[in-house]
Amino acid sequence: MEFSPEILPSISSLSPSAISFLNTTFHSKHDLNLSESTHLVTELDTHCSELTHHLSNLTRRIDAILLSYASSSHRITDAFQHIHRQLQDLKSNSTFASNSDGKMEEMAADELPALAKEVARVEMVRNYAETALKLDSLVGDIEDAVTSVMNRNLKKHSARQYSEEIHVNAINSLQLVEDVLASVTRGHPRWVRLLSAADHRVDRALAILRPQAIADHRTLLVSLGWPPSLSTLSSSNIDGRRISEVPNPLSEMNGELKHKYCESFLALCRLQELQRRRKSRQLEGYNHGTSLYQPLWGIEELMNPLSLASLHHFQKWVDKPEFIFALVYKNIRDYIDSVDELLQPLVDEAMLTGYSCREEWISAMVTSLSTYLAKEIFPAYVSRLDEETTLEARLQARTSWLHLVDLMIAFDKKIQALAAHSGILLSIEEYSLLQRISSLSVFCDRPDWLDLWAQIELDSVLERLKPEMEDERNWTTKISGAAPFSGSEDYKSPVVSSILLKNVSSVIDRCRSLPTVFLRSQFVRLVGAPIIQTFLNCLLTKCQEAEGLTALADDDAVAKVMTSVNSAQHIKSILIEWCDDIIFVEMGLEDDSELEKPFNERSFTEGDGNGVLDEEITKLEEFRKEWVDKMTNVVLRGFDAQVRDYIKNRKQWQEKIEEGWTVTKAFVVALDFLQGKTSSLEEGLNGMDFTAVWRSLANGIDRLIFNSILMSNVKFHSGGVERFVGDMDVLYGVFRSWCMRPEGFFPRVSNGLKLLKMAEKHLQEIFIQGEVWMKQNGIRHLSLAEAEKIARCRVFS
Repeated sequence: MEFSPEILPSISSLSPSAISFLNTTFHSKHDLNLSESTHLVTELDTHCSELTHHLSNLTRRIDAILLSYASSSHRITDAFQHIHRQLQDLKSNSTFASNSDGKMEEMAADELPALAKEVARVEMVRNYAETALKLDSLVGDIEDAVTSVMNRNLKKHSARQYSEEIHVNAINSLQLVEDVLASVTRGHPRWVRLLSAADHRVDRALAILRPQAIADHRTLLVSLGWPPSLSTLSSSNIDGRRISEVPNPLSEMNGELKHKYCESFLALCRLQELQRRRKSRQLEGYNHGTSLYQPLWGIEELMNPLSLASLHHFQKWVDKPEFIFALVYKNIRDYIDSVDELLQPLVDEAMLTGYSCREEWISAMVTSLSTYLAKEIFPAYVSRLDEETTLEARLQARTSWLHLVDLMIAFDKKIQALAAHSGILLSIEEYSLLQRISSLSVFCDRPDWLDLWAQIELDSVLERLKPEMEDERNWTTKISGAAPFSGSEDYKSPVVSSILLKNVSSVIDRCRSLPTVFLRSQFVRLVGAPIIQTFLNCLLTKCQEAEGLTALADDDAVAKVMTSVNSAQHIKSILIEWCDDIIFVEMGLEDDSELEKPFNERSFTEGDGNGVLDEEITKLEEFRKEWVDKMTNVVLRGFDAQVRDYIKNRKQWQEKIEEGWTVTKAFVVALDFLQGKTSSLEEGLNGMDFTAVWRSLANGIDRLIFNSILMSNVKFHSGGVERFVGDMDVLYGVFRSWCMRPEGFFPRVSNGLKLLKMAEKHLQEIFIQGEVWMKQNGIRHLSLAEAEKIARCRVFS
């Protein structure tokens, strides 16, 4: 018996999908192998059974929807029939009303609002029914896609292309559902039960779709050869200069594989954007400014396997953390360009606004590093500090801690430089981004570690500062050459003050790397403030020792006090200058909630008491004022002792001055003492404090001479007035080196001289006109009683 071969159909009679399937399955004649036919038939039968099952599900759902629609349609039809009957009744009532009185017209008019209300109710019921049916249909499509995904997972053989189509269709349906739900939220916020039911069904679908999409994406990454091999790395070549370039799978993939990866990444981005839209809708009306951000899922899937591959090397480098930071930086630098070029267009296509692939890549890698530091490195270093008993071992543990922090600060600076080079703008408002790309963010969740670091840092600075403060040469040597801080020469401060400022400046520079304002403020309070307080205690001790030995009567003792005052004034001025820096302005914000506002909307408190170092600045100012007053009082006491004989000689105001003299001999000694002391103070004190000293001296001498001479009922003859005027001119001359009109700083004595020099008739008018006369003659610093007392003591020949 002969069998004729079966004739195959022509290509033109085949559908495009059949032609595509044959081209995909049979690439060449060698693929036409009968041994493969059984497998192919099995796969086709399985696919057909899946489609048949899916068709059956769709048929059942269509029947249910039609049944529901028919039920709703009957209810709506009944409602319209009821309205039609009411309209007919209204028509008959209106016809009847045309032949009746006005009372029937009022009855018909009363029914119109009720009828309008009924029409609006029916319209709302219709909208509700249509929306519910639409949501039910769309959510049903999503649930069918979920069922197909679950069925595919139960079977080993399934077309990958078919799986991708399911994911795409499901995401499209999810977006349509979210559009409807957003419209309902805006237009009908009282339909809470409908929204809740739809959200519940969508959440169940997403709980299956997202993990499956991520699992498929991970499988695709493995097929791409991700993560790249790190097995060639070692401590000797971690810098990357002595090893060949590691292949970059992201740059090398092409063709169908690249297309599949991009589609998978795009699906993840669309799912994430959908999730963000849902959260935004559900949290509408609440303060959710920081709750909507999530790391980019696709970037996280790239980072996780790379971090796991790096973990093997990290475990070998616990005692060599510099290699850990070098490896992480190398991974960030090597792949940041390819991540941006390949994935950023996909993020933009998914409408995932506010995301930069460069930022997310840096953030993901640094966050992974921070997590490892918090779980493995820092606990080991803390245990070393707690367990070591010998002094040498504890010093070594502290040194290791500071070395680790130095590496973290250097790493963060390199990362910020890389971010800036990549076009990422790090403004003072981007606190969340700064925290995500800083390894020092480990201290945000562990304030006890920050306290420990601050204590170690403080001990280290004080150990360096103590021998410098004990070295007397640093107190006697003034700053020469280029001053490290502005105004050092003007303040005549010793070298030790610049040494202190260098240490405080280094502390502030280290705190700048901390990612949050609270951490910076806390670090400055824990380290910077105690350093300044320690130095202030040293200044106070030196001044008290000088005062206790000679009561500041000795020039050497006064010189020590002047040196301390100059140092305090210099440090205070530099600290005030630093407080204008934005880092201190932010730390001075009274309310931490202000930091969450945009920078141009924050309220900055002006005045005292709003800075982290205000207390130390206040203490320095109080110290300076206290010892400037003490030096002034020492000079005033000395001047009082020297001028005592001059004051006691009351007869001299009745006589002319000695021939050939322009000043009273007894007053010359006091003036010489005053000139010598003020010259010494001018030479040793800074300009600001010396100005305060000579003004205080002028005020004290003015009060002394006025009370001891002018108010002591001394009788002034014309010759005595001449003598007194000459003496005061010489006194004014002592202060003329520092001001143009020294008599202005002796207001009482100047007003007294003015009265004494007046003619008798003019002076007597004070007893008639009183205060009016005093104002007319410029006597503003004396009371009427004082002026009248001086006038009575004036004796005219």
